[in-house]
Amino acid sequence: MTGSRRGTDYWVACVIIVMDQATKSAVRARMDLGDSMAVVPGFFSLTRVHNTGAAFGMLSGVDFPLKTVVLALVAAGALVGLAGYLASIPAAHWLSRLGLACIIGGAAGNLIDRVALGFVVDFFDVYWQGWHFWAFNIADAAITVGVAFMILDMLGIGRHRVSRTV
Repeated sequence: MTGSRRGTDYWVACVIIVMDQATKSAVRARMDLGDSMAVVPGFFSLTRVHNTGAAFGMLSGVDFPLKTVVLALVAAGALVGLAGYLASIPAAHWLSRLGLACIIGGAAGNLIDRVALGFVVDFFDVYWQGWHFWAFNIADAAITVGVAFMILDMLGIGRHRVSRTV
């Protein structure tokens, strides 16, 4: 793998981190916890929420000693593992590499919040009639898109296949 291709992967992760932290900073500066602004009434709002748990609010209602430290250490360990895995993926799997870069950027963005604030700032609020999705942020969206890219790569989408002639 060339250094320039590997550098692109890390640039993608860095851009996600910067976008995530910039939007979270703007939300913290302009909205109090629980404030909500309808963007598309009946479907989408910006609502400031603090997630003290893991993904999708898991463990939010559970308190245990050093919860923030434990969650941060687990996330940091996962990031190290993901970065190592990214370095091992062949260039032909560019979609998987892009997906993993998105996951790393998103995980790092949320880890920054957890370490600096003790919680993750979420603010995208999607709902419809009686259905309400978990609030999320750019980091969460990047992780979701990254997983989708990796699945597409596993299905063979985005790779050049060598045709065989008989």
